[in-house]
Amino acid sequence: MPGSGKSTIAEGIAKARQLPIFSVDPIESSILKSGIPRSFETGLAAYLVAERLAAEQLGLGISVIIDAVSGVQEARDMWRNLSNRFQAPLIIIECVLDRDHHKKRIESRKRNLHGIPEVTWQDVENRRKEYLTWEEERLILDTAQPIENNLAKVFEYIHKTEHTI
Repeated sequence: MPGSGKSTIAEGIAKARQLPIFSVDPIESSILKSGIPRSFETGLAAYLVAERLAAEQLGLGISVIIDAVSGVQEARDMWRNLSNRFQAPLIIIECVLDRDHHKKRIESRKRNLHGIPEVTWQDVENRRKEYLTWEEERLILDTAQPIENNLAKVFEYIHKTEHTI
């Protein structure tokens, strides 16, 4: 969900593993900065740009991090297809928070992305209604826990996953 700590976890992984992150919201913000009005299509374009950039890196044998909500089937299929196409493991990390903590985080968050308004708690509640439950194996992180603890869990999970594929 928005504001659940995805970007913080993604950045921690990227720094430790020296991997590229393709984050959908900043990509969409850049599209909007070009003068194109915000719409469903600009959001879709951001996912498509992230997919293309990820494919370029995967084609070179470089792992990537996708920072996106991916709450709908089409987005998840995009990442599954990339994984299959490049025979790369798809490691899913789902960031969660209890409602009170999540709401406080949303209300205090300032991302300052051009053309993208700050997410409200009502936006999160609306998104929650359409958010699909993941069917794949995944690591679920309570991002209210210290980042160091969560990153240790992430690296343990990645190591375990890489060695069972």
